[in-house]
Amino acid sequence: MDRFIETYKGEHFDVIVIGGGITGASVAYEAATRGLKVALMEKRDFSWATSAVTSKLIHGGLRYLANGEFSLVRESLRERRVLENIAPNFVYPIPTMITHNTKPLKNNKWVVKAGMLIYDLLSYDKNHTWDPSKRIPVHRTISRQSVLQSEPNVRETGLTGASVYYDCHSIFPERLTLAFIKSAVAYGARVANHVLVEGFVSDTGDRVAGVKARDLLTGTLQEIKGSVIVNCGGPWADIVLGLAKVKANGCATLRRSEGIHIITAKKLISGKYVVGAMTRSGRHFFLIPWRSHTLIGTTDKPFVGNPDEYRVTKQSILELINEVNESFGDGKLSYDDVLHTFGGLRPLVENQTQETYKCSRKYEIYDNACDGLKGLITVEGGKYTTSRKLAENCLEIVEKKLGRKPGRSVTAGRHLAGCEIRDMNAFLNTVRRDNKDFDGPTLEYLGRNYGTEYAVVLDLARADSRLADVLNEDGEIMAQVVYAVTREMARTLPDIVLRRTGIATLGNPGGQLLRKVAAVAAPLLGWDSERVEKEIEQTNVLLRIPTDHESSGSVTRSKKL
Repeated sequence: MDRFIETYKGEHFDVIVIGGGITGASVAYEAATRGLKVALMEKRDFSWATSAVTSKLIHGGLRYLANGEFSLVRESLRERRVLENIAPNFVYPIPTMITHNTKPLKNNKWVVKAGMLIYDLLSYDKNHTWDPSKRIPVHRTISRQSVLQSEPNVRETGLTGASVYYDCHSIFPERLTLAFIKSAVAYGARVANHVLVEGFVSDTGDRVAGVKARDLLTGTLQEIKGSVIVNCGGPWADIVLGLAKVKANGCATLRRSEGIHIITAKKLISGKYVVGAMTRSGRHFFLIPWRSHTLIGTTDKPFVGNPDEYRVTKQSILELINEVNESFGDGKLSYDDVLHTFGGLRPLVENQTQETYKCSRKYEIYDNACDGLKGLITVEGGKYTTSRKLAENCLEIVEKKLGRKPGRSVTAGRHLAGCEIRDMNAFLNTVRRDNKDFDGPTLEYLGRNYGTEYAVVLDLARADSRLADVLNEDGEIMAQVVYAVTREMARTLPDIVLRRTGIATLGNPGGQLLRKVAAVAAPLLGWDSERVEKEIEQTNVLLRIPTDHESSGSVTRSKKL
């Protein structure tokens, strides 16, 4: 992939997408498959903010049934199946155990049973998968004794049993988002990270005709012309809209909800299930097996203020730990057990309610023509799972604004770039059979996270033995660093270790390894020794777990839009 901003010569685009998270990536992909000329710009790196701070689940939203949002749940379940099909190396069925207790009522096993039956009914097509290994069984109810045998750390007091149902695990959401970006590029889209949209360009009248974009790597400011601009700024969508100095005449108000996660190596769950428990206030949290660690999340509380100023705090971490200790295990999970933490802001579209936890995860596609801004569309809200469908709906509006007859979406029926695999088990067997010069963990990791592109990474390592160095227990190798820079538009050390590879996604891997990675990236990116030190320092700041007087940088990290 090439950063188009570096060679831009005044080309006019049909669609300009602002934002490179999963929503923007999906919109760009959908538009490109319909033959439109597309440009996408992201102010930092692809999937650096909200799309990176998920619970690593692709789910139907079981709890939304309590709000009567049957259509949202149905859409989510359908899109869960679509992602299993088009991204088979990233998305896998995983059993989830929801424990039942005598109190509160909504956690009663019979109440949950009713919800599970509806969930199964709404996912009636869940087994229409291209790969038979992706098929999902119906839910089942297990006894109290079975729960404790399977998950001994579940709190016994008040336990009456559990429901076991399946959703899907997303093993690397940042790379899944990147697969959407790559897919858009394969259809002709032009993309660039580290490009800041500073304003809009208007033609004679009230039509938005482009954006003013600054390349943050070179400082160059350019006007990028386009017929329709799609604002996919996520938690910053209203701020992007503010660049047009619009008065929101009755438009949907964007609210923000904070969600944080912590990662610990402490043995809390068996690793066979996602385990869900309920807090005293009636809110669920989940303990999720991930890379031989336990991922715990998420919180859900209002955030008021500038999203650029959001950071994970020690207070937020302790609040989550307290919730876990009140409801799960021996109550001894501590702050010292936290290896890594990350958090971010979810965009919500709903009038003020008492709790963001009860807010909808629906999305809105808003035509800003009602604000006197023809040519501008703003997307607000939504969830990772339904982003492809959101993009499909968005393109119906885009094509009408372009005066085109709406086209037929094809994105649900085509593998994403690098994901062209019909049978994951057979594919992984082939990877292992044909590459016996590499260890099993490396082949497993590359096969799943790079899909059909894995062979290029291995070829880099074969050409230079230094790039075959194994970096962690997952089997990651130094060749991935070269691949990230030369093939995947990584331009900073955090881009490399947090979003192209998993080198730092379990926490700080240590100064020695960061320095080794930076040494490989430096000649490829033209970094001098001063820049190398700056990159390492910035990465350490991002990975620092906050103390009493600090906030973590490993969050929705941003500068002004």
